[in-house]
Amino acid sequence: MNTLSYKTVSANKETANKEWLVVDADGQTLGRLASKVAMLIRGKYKTNFTPHVDCGDNVVVINADKINLTGNKWSDKSYIRHTGYPGGQRSLTAKEMFDKDPARLVEKAVKGMLPKNKLGSALFRNLYVYAGAEHNQTAQNPKAINLNDLK
Repeated sequence: MNTLSYKTVSANKETANKEWLVVDADGQTLGRLASKVAMLIRGKYKTNFTPHVDCGDNVVVINADKINLTGNKWSDKSYIRHTGYPGGQRSLTAKEMFDKDPARLVEKAVKGMLPKNKLGSALFRNLYVYAGAEHNQTAQNPKAINLNDLK
């Protein structure tokens, strides 16, 4: 007689129930916002989380231009890239990157918290960041979510 009355259910692409969520970044700290958004995109808040499947939600972040950084990070935090040529290392401070494109600051923070593989690349496509309060995903009827309620 089988006494096990339940089975472990693994989600796949067809059985994953993906939702559209909108997150307001107004007054939020960058790292705390990014970690919670990364967990939403990954699907870790869902009961049917499966590590190797894209079972997370599509997240729209608005008001990226009203994000906060604590301490001296506006001047001390640097984003380094390389052109590929000798001596081609370039860097921007957080303030310089924010002045160029505030959405890129949030995108880089969230992307750094996703897996560094093909799954992470696929998950990153589920993130939409906008500097203002308007976004292009109104047709998907995204549900507003308060990040302060998440653990």
